[in-house]
Amino acid sequence: MIDRDGLADFLRRRREVLHPADVGLPDGARRRTPGLRREEVAQLAGMSTDYYSRLEQSRGANPSEPIVASLARALRCDLDERDHLYHLAGLNPPLRRAGRHIPPGMLALVSRLTDIPVVICTDLDEVLWQNALADVVVGPLAAEGRARNLTWLWFTDPAIRRIFPEEDWDVHSASHVADLRATYSRRMGDPDITELVDDLTARSEEFRELWQLHEVAVRRLPRKRFLNREVGDLDLTCETLLTPAADLRVRAFLPIEGTDAREKLDLLRVIGTQSFA
Repeated sequence: MIDRDGLADFLRRRREVLHPADVGLPDGARRRTPGLRREEVAQLAGMSTDYYSRLEQSRGANPSEPIVASLARALRCDLDERDHLYHLAGLNPPLRRAGRHIPPGMLALVSRLTDIPVVICTDLDEVLWQNALADVVVGPLAAEGRARNLTWLWFTDPAIRRIFPEEDWDVHSASHVADLRATYSRRMGDPDITELVDDLTARSEEFRELWQLHEVAVRRLPRKRFLNREVGDLDLTCETLLTPAADLRVRAFLPIEGTDAREKLDLLRVIGTQSFA
C-alpha cells in the first residue's frame, strides 16, 4: 500500500538537497528556500505542478509506475533511492537492471553536452531523455509508452521516416531489427521484449519478413543522414555508449569532418532556442 506521508516527505527531502545546477537549470533569482522549486521538479518529471504539489501534500491519486520512474529521474535518485521511492508509492521496483532509470552521473554528463544531439534509450529503443538539440534534429520527446519507442514507430508510423532520406530506409529497417534480435537473444523470455516483438510481428509485414531472417547485431549504423527543413541535409556520426549491463544507451550524434554539419548544428541551436522559447 502507498505510504502517502512517507512519499511526501521523501519527495520534499530529495527536492531540497538538489541545486538547479545539478539538473541543468540556471540558478535564477535569489531563492528563499534551499533546493529546487516544486514547479521545477514537475517540469523535469513531465507533469503538472498541481499534481506534483498534491503528492508532496500527501494528497491526490496514487502515482503510476511511469510517474514514479519520471520522479526518480527528475530527483536524480540512485538505484537504492529509486527502489525506496517505488516502495513508498506502493509499487514493486523494477529489476536491478537500469531499465528506465537513468543514473544521476549519466544525466549530469549528458546535460553538459549542449552542442550536439544526445539521446538516452533503453535496450528496447525507448527514448528516456534527449537534449534540446535532439528535439530539433529528431523531433521532440513524445509521451510515455510506445510513442517513445523508435523501433515501434519506425515500423508503424511513416512520419518518423521523413527525417531520413528514402534511399536509407532499408538500411535503417535492417538495423532496427538486428539490434532488437540481439536484445531478444540476451533477454529472451522477458515480458516487455516478448510483447514488443509479438506486436510488431502482428502490425508490420516488413518487420515480420526481416525478423524471420534471424540477423543479429547490436546497432552499428555509425553514419546517419538527417533531413531538416531549416538547414537541409545533416551528415552525422552516431557514437553509442553502453551501461555495464548494456540496457541503457547514450547516443551522441557528432558532425562528420569535411561536411558543413558543424555549422548547421550551431545554427539549429539558435533556431531551436528561439522556437522553444
